[in-house]
Amino acid sequence: MSTIAPETQQQWMAIAPILTIRNEQEYDQGVARLNDLVDEVGTDETHALYTLLDTLAIVIEAYEEAHYPMPNCQGAEVLSYLIEEHALSNSDLPEIGSPNLVADIINGQQNLNVQQIRVLADRFGVSPSVFI
Repeated sequence: MSTIAPETQQQWMAIAPILTIRNEQEYDQGVARLNDLVDEVGTDETHALYTLLDTLAIVIEAYEEAHYPMPNCQGAEVLSYLIEEHALSNSDLPEIGSPNLVADIINGQQNLNVQQIRVLADRFGVSPSVFI
């Protein structure tokens, strides 16, 4: 005898493909679904699909952690990558300091301080932890 009601099992059969990511194709489909949900639901926690959005995001994050682990990088390497990715120069970051100071940080001759980390996290929309 099953402890799960037949109607629950039937409903799960319908929803399982949305919350199951076992390969790259399912991952791509999940990301597309998540983007659609974000467009529809936004941050409205009272929306009927908000829990689905939240759950799908957790499933995607788990897949990414297992299949796309973050490399162990130092703050200077992350900053260098972001500068290159955004086609910036050292002089485009006056909120960090002079171009020479930015170069020193990238070259590992100077460490980022807490204020610089906060500014960079805000500017690039990333967690401050990526610079630590």
